[in-house]
Amino acid sequence: MRKTIRRIALLAAATSLLAVSCATGDEDTSALTAPLPTTVPPGVALTVAANTARVALEASGELGKLPFTVSSWPAVSAGPDVIQAFRGGSVDLATNAGIPPIHAHATGFDAKIVGVKVRTTPLYKLATAPGSGINTLDDLRGKKIAFSPGQAQGLVVLRTLAAAGIRTDEVQLVEITGPKFLTALQAKEIDVAPLGEPTLTKYLDKYAAEGATAVATPAVDALSVLWAPTSVLRDDSKAAAVAEFVKFWARGEVWAWEHPDEWIDAYYVKDQSVSVADGKRILTTVEQPYFPENWDEAIAWEQETIDLVTSAGFFGKSFDAADLFDRRFEKIAFDAVSAPYRNKGA
Repeated sequence: MRKTIRRIALLAAATSLLAVSCATGDEDTSALTAPLPTTVPPGVALTVAANTARVALEASGELGKLPFTVSSWPAVSAGPDVIQAFRGGSVDLATNAGIPPIHAHATGFDAKIVGVKVRTTPLYKLATAPGSGINTLDDLRGKKIAFSPGQAQGLVVLRTLAAAGIRTDEVQLVEITGPKFLTALQAKEIDVAPLGEPTLTKYLDKYAAEGATAVATPAVDALSVLWAPTSVLRDDSKAAAVAEFVKFWARGEVWAWEHPDEWIDAYYVKDQSVSVADGKRILTTVEQPYFPENWDEAIAWEQETIDLVTSAGFFGKSFDAADLFDRRFEKIAFDAVSAPYRNKGA
């Protein structure tokens, strides 16, 4: 286990050195301080990896109102894959949890968070392989746990173990990316993996009869973010389009909350291929969206996360979480929604 952690840490460090060496030259790494442009000029296009936003905007009829073109909606969601797409210039803007921007920073890639949505309840449960014998968090000791250090699921694992008082050397962390969790569970290559909805429902529908279960975890993945490469944000035309998309993203989340039947049909049934009944059940576990006016708490959460993952041997040394945020965008989502969505737990 210790060798695995050291190997990942050394790989991250090597990747960081390579990325930094590739980034040297004419790239401007100074702070983003220029005022955001207020209008989007004609002809601007973005590639946006944000599937739920796409579905919400299509279903609500708002997609056609975007003041720029979305040239494509790449089906890229896992943090490491988004970072790779950012590097290759195939994605300009993406939605993720709070951990991928930390991973990007650790590998020397400069990107910033431009939108923040906060949650206060757990998003994931621990799906177990049939026959694993896991029924409580205490049962995790000695088990093989799917672990992706650059994704939200990896953070959930670390926070779960900490909450249960289990050291990382008391389990076997199996390094695989989120999209491979299901396959590994089905093949019993791992005993447990953190899954969110609707993936969890799909898994249990197929394997619960064989003994697969889902164990609740207190670990909260508090942030959903919009983020973009700094190179995109230095382009005034694209920065203006990003600012507009933040508004549509926030309003799309609100629309989905206020139109549950339409959202179940558009997203859970048509896009994710689960039943209406499952969609309704899943929706009861979803929190009302909340977009804070001030990002201080979000930055503090990211700092806690940075300190947790770096102390566990991942992503090198700790750093200032504020470096991950472009605070020029701080109030855009807040201003785009009505009062009930500006207050936590409203």
